[in-house]
Amino acid sequence: MPFECPQDVANDYESLLTNTNIVDYDVIIYAGNNNREIYAHSFVLRTRSQYFRTEFSNGSFNRENGNFIFNLPNITPQLFNMILRFIYCGKIDLDQLLAGSDILNLLIAVNEINIQRLIDYIQEYLIKNKDDYVQQNSIEILEKIHQNNAFIVLQNICIKKICEDPQRLLNSSNFNSLSTSLLALLFNRDDLPLDEIVIWDNLIRWCRAQHSSIPQDPTQWNNDNITNMERTIHRFIPLIRFCHISPENFATRVFPFREILPNNLVNNMIQFNMTKNQQFNNDRRPPRCYIDSVIIDRNHIAVFANWIYRKDNSVDTFLIVLGSEQIVGGYNPLSWHPNASVEWKSTRDSFLFSFANRNNLDSAKVGYSNGDAYSIGRNSDGIHGPIFGRGIDLNLYKNVWYSDKSVSYPKIDIPKKFIADDYEVFQVIKK
Repeated sequence: MPFECPQDVANDYESLLTNTNIVDYDVIIYAGNNNREIYAHSFVLRTRSQYFRTEFSNGSFNRENGNFIFNLPNITPQLFNMILRFIYCGKIDLDQLLAGSDILNLLIAVNEINIQRLIDYIQEYLIKNKDDYVQQNSIEILEKIHQNNAFIVLQNICIKKICEDPQRLLNSSNFNSLSTSLLALLFNRDDLPLDEIVIWDNLIRWCRAQHSSIPQDPTQWNNDNITNMERTIHRFIPLIRFCHISPENFATRVFPFREILPNNLVNNMIQFNMTKNQQFNNDRRPPRCYIDSVIIDRNHIAVFANWIYRKDNSVDTFLIVLGSEQIVGGYNPLSWHPNASVEWKSTRDSFLFSFANRNNLDSAKVGYSNGDAYSIGRNSDGIHGPIFGRGIDLNLYKNVWYSDKSVSYPKIDIPKKFIADDYEVFQVIKK
């Protein structure tokens, strides 16, 4: 039976690091701007660190008095000592770094040394233990890490927080100084829940900030002004969904900047706004929206939007039920009275739907109500849920879903009886 003492080995290596009298060091690392000397052993660095193994192989060091010399000016001595301890004995204590910014700096330093296991751990620690810091500084964090795929987990968390509260982006004191790449990343998001005209207005604000000497009034721009603004905005034009800007806003807030837009885009949008003929609109992207869901994504939202026929400004209900990989549900364009014990309503605008495979939009089926008196129902007895079609077409009863018979809706392959893995309810609000 094998016998192992990994902790003893780790402790011995930690002693080797802290007591240079055990084995003389042969590596001097100058960390930070003050070039503080940190001592290490080449045989440990070669064995335990891919970064230093590569540096030794490439000869990326100096020699002085028989020692290998490395310079790491971007990493403070405190942070490098933490990294070095991890290299020697696999130990690190992030609790000694109280500020979230220090943990972020450690993460960036660890990436420079290329220790992927530690990168993953620090990201997880930062997200779980410094949520307030990430929440309040998501834009600044993204500015530092958004071009490095090693930080993808933290990137996604920061983007999610911005999409949950996009005004944090627009009101940021750093907005006008954001890098082109970061602003493009955010303005390309489908889940950034801002009206398209708001995105356009703030894009113009950012472009003007890059050329502060250019007049505010575009009619006063000379040829150099137009050229500079055109070059600045060029990368962003494909990100703007002009088809979701109202004709009035296009005429008053976009058209004045026509000199820096492609001629064919301006002409197509003018014709599209005048005729609503889709042949003038090559952009099939749906409006942006943030979807807090584990069942559906924005592609489903685009399908649902095409199914919904809007008549007024009412608040509607969308029910989505997940059973394995199939999702089914229904749309109620009417309100449910909160105090009614039993209630039925008639409408031709409600529908049931089914995706045989939620990852395949082509598997979708939809069936609209035939308008009978039992299109939509509810029962406040505490054991019934939403009712579509007199409790036969789709009904929740004692936590079990039933679709026994098609009466008010056509049959669309909803299982006759099933228990949902999960369900979500959304409100549909006309802007």
